[in-house]
Amino acid sequence: MASKAKSDVKALKGQDAENKVLDYIKRINRPYGAVDISANLKGAVPKTATQKILLALAEKGEVTQKTYGKATLFVANQGNLDALPEKKFKDLAEETEALSERNKALAAELKAASAELAQIKSTPTDTELAAQIDETESKVAKLGEQLEPLRAGTPLVSPAELDALDAEWTKWRSEWVRRRKVFYNFWALVSDPLSPPDADQLAEDLGIEYDTPEHLEVERGRLCAPATHASKRR
Repeated sequence: MASKAKSDVKALKGQDAENKVLDYIKRINRPYGAVDISANLKGAVPKTATQKILLALAEKGEVTQKTYGKATLFVANQGNLDALPEKKFKDLAEETEALSERNKALAAELKAASAELAQIKSTPTDTELAAQIDETESKVAKLGEQLEPLRAGTPLVSPAELDALDAEWTKWRSEWVRRRKVFYNFWALVSDPLSPPDADQLAEDLGIEYDTPEHLEVERGRLCAPATHASKRR
């Protein structure tokens, strides 16, 4: 079985050990037990010796001893710690303020850089731009082809096609007028016995939709003028 490696830390004794423990307590400035302090000093002061030194320092007023149940903790006497000189405190306050301002400036720079980066990322690459230009030029060419007949004065719709459209329009508008007349006649029979509010309620329940102002405007326009719309469109 392999033997444990021996520590290279030299164990301190006497005043050296006491100074080591006191220096550590002041430097750390937080509560610790003797076992933890000895461990943190890497065994430079044995646990038993650390306990005795801490008790002696407590009697001298160098450290404060507090007992919590079975645990005993020691912390540096705050009254013996060196107070921060006023000039040093002022210098630190100024340094803190300067760092705070610098932090604000860096935050603003970061925000601006992030916005610029987002804009750069949203900008098309050269390859994407080339593809978009090709696509746009293709669309322009197709639209130009569609405009050529207009530029040349070529009729887009022949007289025969216009006559066919007029005939189709007349046919279906006449059918619409006929059906509207049938509806109004039937609705008059149904609604005459009813009061106007009841007739309106019945129409709403049945989902009847009357002609809108736009419909009436079309009816009054030249598109629906009897036997003249075809000649006027030509």
